[in-house]
Amino acid sequence: MSMQKKPQMVEAVVFFNDRGVCREMLYPEFEALLDNVVQMSEYADQQMQLAYVLINPRLLVKAVVFFYLDFDEKGEADRGWNLPLRNLADRAGRGPDMGAGPIRLACRSQCPVSWHQMHLWDPSLDAAQNHLVQLREAVKRNNLGVLVEEEPAAVELARLQMADEHQWYAPTEESREEAEKLARAMLEEHQQKTAELLGQHEARLSQISQQHEQELSRLKLGAQEQVRVLQAELAAVREGLKREEEINAGLRRELDGQANGFQRGREELTAQLRHIEQSGRDELEQLRQQIEEESRTRMASLEARYKEQISVRDVELGYRNELDQQLQQENQQLRQEAEQLREETEQLRQIAAQLQQGAEGLRLELDTLSAKAADGSVLERLAGMGVIFVVYHPGAGHLTLSLQDVARYQENPMAYAAAKCFVAEDQYRSWLAHYQQPACEGRLSNGERCAMPIDRVETPGRFVEGDSNCCSRHKTAGRLRSVTSG
Repeated sequence: MSMQKKPQMVEAVVFFNDRGVCREMLYPEFEALLDNVVQMSEYADQQMQLAYVLINPRLLVKAVVFFYLDFDEKGEADRGWNLPLRNLADRAGRGPDMGAGPIRLACRSQCPVSWHQMHLWDPSLDAAQNHLVQLREAVKRNNLGVLVEEEPAAVELARLQMADEHQWYAPTEESREEAEKLARAMLEEHQQKTAELLGQHEARLSQISQQHEQELSRLKLGAQEQVRVLQAELAAVREGLKREEEINAGLRRELDGQANGFQRGREELTAQLRHIEQSGRDELEQLRQQIEEESRTRMASLEARYKEQISVRDVELGYRNELDQQLQQENQQLRQEAEQLREETEQLRQIAAQLQQGAEGLRLELDTLSAKAADGSVLERLAGMGVIFVVYHPGAGHLTLSLQDVARYQENPMAYAAAKCFVAEDQYRSWLAHYQQPACEGRLSNGERCAMPIDRVETPGRFVEGDSNCCSRHKTAGRLRSVTSG
């Protein structure tokens, strides 16, 4: 038995551009677009006009929501878009009849939810470009492949039978009256609906006109206030300009008087200068000779001093070059020693790791024995059988544990080993880190660790924090800081 799909209401989304309908898709495809499963590079960095359409099985529009959707530069839909299209379509107001009765229409001028109004747009109803007509024609083309409810087939002419002539009769007077009454009722209902729709549009137009008038009044008041402020500022500027002109006229008069006085004074000073010039030429010649003699003496002394300084600098430069050569040789030697120490360190690290693994294995066995016999009976039996408990720690060597020391060793092996070396636990831990990796702990100017290989201190007692684990340069820096702080 074959199952046939029954036609049902279909949700679709239609894209508009300047030429009309440019793309159609079913609502599941639109949801995939919103989830960025697919991208539309042709709409990159654009705000597109879309329409959510509810289509019945006869390819007639039942509801429309005209809305905006933004795309980024990659062609992905806006991730923050969350317009409730189905809710808006269910709550939308009445619209024009597109073949299946008045549709439910939601747009900017007729939005059931006010805070979503900014995300909607109004369709054009011009004869040249009517978005509703374009939408109806696109739905009729059925590019989406919507299942259509087939109309009942007409009866074939061959199966029709002609009634007898005596059965032919015109409709009765009562039928005509009922038809006229039904037509009048339908006409009144249509006129009432048209009046309601016109009233809604008139109320909307009145509200928009009132808003525009209020906005215009507000702008006029603002402009008048700005004109008053500018006029006051202009009057103040004119008053200030007038005062400045009066001040400038007074200053000009004062300058004219001072110029006349300066002219007279300049003439007097010119006469005096001529007299002084005539009397002071001899003195000027004497001073010139004296200055030339002093200049020659000073130049000779400066030349001798500079020659002496140059000879001293030459000696210092030669010493510095010799010192640089010595430092380069020492640096090369230190690099070779560092490479040798690095190889020895790697070997010692491997030995230490092996010893540590052995010690860890012994410790695990000891923990296992302790867990199995918390009362110490097993350890006592082992001690009675002549078993000797031996552990190994760097710096302390192989340590023989008595039965009484086993519990103390299990609590803190590091503290036990430090006590056997006659040092504090912190000093033993610092020495152990130095012993396993003998490198400088000092810090460079950029904050990183120096890590230069250094000589290993073999015993914890000879280890000094800040001295034994630092290279010669950081040791010197540490001593200088100590002396400065002292």
